[in-house]
Amino acid sequence: MSVLVNKDSKIIVQGFTGSEGTFHAEQMIEYGTNVVGGVTPGKGGQTHLDKPVFNTVSDAVEKTGADVSIIFVPPAFAADAIMEAADAGIKVIITITEGIPVADMIKASTYIKNKACRLIGPNCPGVITPEEAKVGIMPGFVFKKGKIGIVSKSGTLTYEAADQVVKQGLGISTAIGIGGDPIIGTTTKEAVELFMNDDETEAIVMIGEIGGQLEADAAKWIKETGNKKPVIGFIAGETAPAGRTMGHAGAIVGGSEDTAQAKKAILKENGVYVVDSPAEIGKKVKEVLG
Repeated sequence: MSVLVNKDSKIIVQGFTGSEGTFHAEQMIEYGTNVVGGVTPGKGGQTHLDKPVFNTVSDAVEKTGADVSIIFVPPAFAADAIMEAADAGIKVIITITEGIPVADMIKASTYIKNKACRLIGPNCPGVITPEEAKVGIMPGFVFKKGKIGIVSKSGTLTYEAADQVVKQGLGISTAIGIGGDPIIGTTTKEAVELFMNDDETEAIVMIGEIGGQLEADAAKWIKETGNKKPVIGFIAGETAPAGRTMGHAGAIVGGSEDTAQAKKAILKENGVYVVDSPAEIGKKVKEVLG
């Protein structure tokens, strides 16, 4: 059992023949991910990286049975690519593209609400189930198979957390990079919920950052549902000045609950084990699991 993607997932790449799509698709295939083809309008019928290219997502789904899509489409066209994947019946849509206009994302997220799909991202590193499927841009060698789930707004901190956990002799069930934009498809709470319901995951690492309510919402939900599995939390952006965007578009402190200190306090109140530095994540997971 895994969350979102596994060895049986059939993955297509939207923006397959572009430079980003090509580079990362190659890495994914090398990792052993089951990439069944890709989509580039106007290039249908060609092959690329020994995989078929299709003009539309619905063609790709019809011919390959694809159920997961990863999007490397330029920002101006990425929202359309998300909606096209949802229309074609793709179940998990992972959007790597950074810089999608907020108005476009509002439209896309509203559009896919009633569709039977889950959007991860945008502006995210993707999802990896170690030794089964890497659907994203993360360095695969960092991740070893195990029972710790990771949910993170930050790509680099996802890799750091995985490395810390692995160095403690543990491993990762699945790591989900949810993205750092103001409007994202899957929230921290929703990702934590996936892990809470996954039999293979024994503990969860939750990495957040300043700005927004996602971590507070997740922490309150964790407490309300009875803290079934230990959650280890870290909030990035302790030293960020109020009112200034730091890194991610979503990482801007609006109210008093948005600061790192306030978020850490809320996490602690709700039974999350909070660490003050990413360097402590692995040790804390090991300690909590005893």
